[in-house]
Amino acid sequence: MLKLRLSRGGTKKRPVYRVVVADSRFARDGRFIEKVGFFNPLLPKDKKERVGLEAERIKYWLGQGAQPTTRVARILGENELMQMPANGNNPQKAVPKKERKKAGDEAPATEAPKEAAPATEAPKEAAPATEAPKEAAPATEVSKEEQK
Repeated sequence: MLKLRLSRGGTKKRPVYRVVVADSRFARDGRFIEKVGFFNPLLPKDKKERVGLEAERIKYWLGQGAQPTTRVARILGENELMQMPANGNNPQKAVPKKERKKAGDEAPATEAPKEAAPATEAPKEAAPATEAPKEAAPATEVSKEEQK
């Protein structure tokens, strides 16, 4: 399967990418069929030197069935070579990773009572029954330790 994707170049912490047509089985920076552009993320978005694309060759490869990656699709959409892809929905993107884990641990605990509230009273009675064995389990462990 042919892909239009970015191949990384440049030095450490100073990336420059080539837009290449490559077989999806090959390594990211490995063998490619043709270089069709470049992308320099370090330049400001308003500079024209940030992105350079060979429009005719890109249209040819898209016509041959090459699939762009999400990042390349956005670059092509911004340069009006194809339709701009739809934005994804990731509400956690702006939350720092440490807080995501905390929110992830708390979210199921807060969501569970909301889901259980509309249910009948039978599940509420079942909840204390599940808590009772938890309390009984440590007591048996203590008694085992006392036996030793």
